[in-house]
Amino acid sequence: MKNLRIDQATAIRIVVLLIALVNQTLVVFGISPIPFTSAEIEAAVTAVFSVAATLWATWKNNDITEEAHRGTEHMRNLKAKKKRIEKGQK
Repeated sequence: MKNLRIDQATAIRIVVLLIALVNQTLVVFGISPIPFTSAEIEAAVTAVFSVAATLWATWKNNDITEEAHRGTEHMRNLKAKKKRIEKGQK
């Protein structure tokens, strides 16, 4: 056990698992640790999903027209050329 190393992501997963297990145990014994109805939780999850999907969809570069596709390709070519120049390759 001397060489036990847990990174941050693993620790977070373990804590979330423990919280879920405690919650499930309380539910089994008839204690509701979450003071919300199922409908309220469903509405909140749906709202969070909708906001996340909206942010993700608007953040990404959504090329719809042919001109936008050509512009993106031109930008990629310029970036590739810049990388080659920075590495000393022409």
